[in-house]
Order: sequence, then structure tokens, then C-alpha cells
Amino acid sequence: MLKKAVIVVGPSVEDTEFAYPYYRLQEDDFTVDVASNGAVDVIAKHGLPIKANVDIKKLNASDYDMLIVPGGLESPDRLRQIPELLNFIKEMNSANKVIASVCHGPWVLISAGIVKGKNMTTYVGCKDDLINAGAIYHNVPVITDGNIITAPHFRDNAAWIKETLKAYYTINK
Repeated sequence: MLKKAVIVVGPSVEDTEFAYPYYRLQEDDFTVDVASNGAVDVIAKHGLPIKANVDIKKLNASDYDMLIVPGGLESPDRLRQIPELLNFIKEMNSANKVIASVCHGPWVLISAGIVKGKNMTTYVGCKDDLINAGAIYHNVPVITDGNIITAPHFRDNAAWIKETLKAYYTINK
């Protein structure tokens, strides 16, 4: 079975929150696309150049098994303003496909309207946003609620992606 993931990025995405899942998923035999607005390459927060190969506005949920939404303050803030991305996230969620997000990334999930009633975590500065959107906030290194996996910080990358893969294999038995 072909396993395919997409990581959505905007300017100043957190370097490690992009790079860790990008390479770790490939190690697990996923094909990993990188989507940005207009399919333009971006520079991460600490200078990592990221080559995009897909336009966010052309994403189709039927093409992917997994979505990764990294943080980095500016990137999620810009991504959450793209209606096509929000629709893609809603479609991924409706299809019970894995959606993994870290740090400020859950802002995008909030804007997509998929967090109400979900057990989630995020960067502490976004905690009130999750709560106000109806999520159940937990101050933990990683949490899975069905198809949604969240973590608060890049120091939690290993646990976050481990849980993301566990969720993928549970959903796709």
C-alpha cells in the first residue's frame, strides 16, 4: 500500500517541526509532499531552505493518508488564512485521515473548525485559543484523540511522530 503524507508550510515554519517528520516519515516508507501557498519554496525560522512541490490550493484529501501541520508562529498564522487549506483539513478529518500538529500548528486546525470536543495540546501561548474553540486542553507532551495528534513543542517531536505513526497504523489496520 502506498503511504502518502503532506506537510503544509509557510514562511518561518519551525525548522525541526518540519524536518523531523519529513525525514522520519520517509524512513517509514511514506512519500512526503511539501505544500506551500503557490508551491513557492520557503525559508524556515532558523534558515532551513524548504522546497515545496505542491500548491496548498490544489490539495486533494483523496491523495493523502496523513497531514502534518508544523508550528513556528508565522507559518500557521498565514496558513490559517487560506480557505482551500481549511477545506482540505475538513475533508481529511471527515475521511478519518491522520492529522498531526505541533506547537502553534493547532491554530490552523482551530480555523478549520475541527477541534471542538477533542482532547488536544499545543504551545502554552495557544492554550486559550484551543479552549475557546471548544477543545479539551491537556498540558502533556503528546496526545492522540482519534485521528488528531498534537504536541506542544519541538522537544516533543520524537513522541509526537511516534504517536502519529501509531495512529496511522491503528486507523489503517
